[in-house]
Amino acid sequence: MTIKAGILGATGYAGVELCRLLLRHPGVELAAVGSVSFEGKKLYEVYPNLRELCGLECENTDAVIAAADVVFAALPHGLSQETAAVCAALGKKFIDLGADFRLDDGEEYQKWYGCEAVHPELHQRAVYGLPELFREEIKNTDMIGNPGCYPTSVALGLAPALRAGVVETKGLVVDAKSGTTGAGRKPAQNTHFPDCNEAFSAYKVASHRHTPEIEQTLSKVAGEKASVTFVPHLLPVNRGILSTIYARLKPGFGLDRVRGLYEEAYKDEYFVRLLPDGSPVNIRDVRCSNFCDIQLYVDEHGGGDDGLLIVTAVIDNMVKGAAGQAIQNMNLLFGLTETAGLDMIPPAF
Repeated sequence: MTIKAGILGATGYAGVELCRLLLRHPGVELAAVGSVSFEGKKLYEVYPNLRELCGLECENTDAVIAAADVVFAALPHGLSQETAAVCAALGKKFIDLGADFRLDDGEEYQKWYGCEAVHPELHQRAVYGLPELFREEIKNTDMIGNPGCYPTSVALGLAPALRAGVVETKGLVVDAKSGTTGAGRKPAQNTHFPDCNEAFSAYKVASHRHTPEIEQTLSKVAGEKASVTFVPHLLPVNRGILSTIYARLKPGFGLDRVRGLYEEAYKDEYFVRLLPDGSPVNIRDVRCSNFCDIQLYVDEHGGGDDGLLIVTAVIDNMVKGAAGQAIQNMNLLFGLTETAGLDMIPPAF
């Protein structure tokens, strides 16, 4: 069976990345693409790299839903809920790359995004789509809230330590850096070339919207409330996220023991690569791929009596942090091989 996929918001960065990947997926036909800004235009007129590879014309929402078995919504927050309701009524699978179905608590969603959860039953039905942590739940739903890019790197970086109870859940610190595509295609002053080139700055310090999502996922994994101080930074590059995560170790846990826990946790996870001891992670090494590379350190000098676990994790924010993870979720929803369409090798430079 060939799966027919439709993409809403296909002319945004995450949307066009979905197009790029789905066009090479062996079990998928890219059946329809939608765009409000470019309705009536061929997709390759907006992104010339797709010339002679994709002749689809940007259509309206109804046309995309009608043509598809699975609908990907790469839309700004607040715009996916009504579309999700239509897909649910029609029996279509729905994967939201925006923020509308990531948070369990409607009040938190309203607080951080300024939007009301207008279909509470759909929010309860949706599953948070981080396959390495919630694979079985994903297989048994038809509605996915695709994780944010920063939260993906942090959750994969900390999950084994939290699940095993080797670090404290309070006082977690995440220092993260992202390429400019994370801000979306719509121009903004801080992503304007003269402002971000040859520059490096923190933004939305301790107030970024991904904070509650990070805390929600880490709390689920730990089985108790986790609190995080999250400081994102803007890198003058197109792609990539590097998260450096600091967690207080509990007594009796050194680097060797912690590394053993990570090796066991990720031994069967194709997309998570625990690097050899001493090898630094680099966003270049995961570029254009669905991999997450992780490295572990313990600071025994400045980390207090029991030491400080330092985890570094890198992903491509447009692939594992968005489109690639969405396709990984689609593969699970339809019972396909999880790596289908995602076996890209990162370029060496």
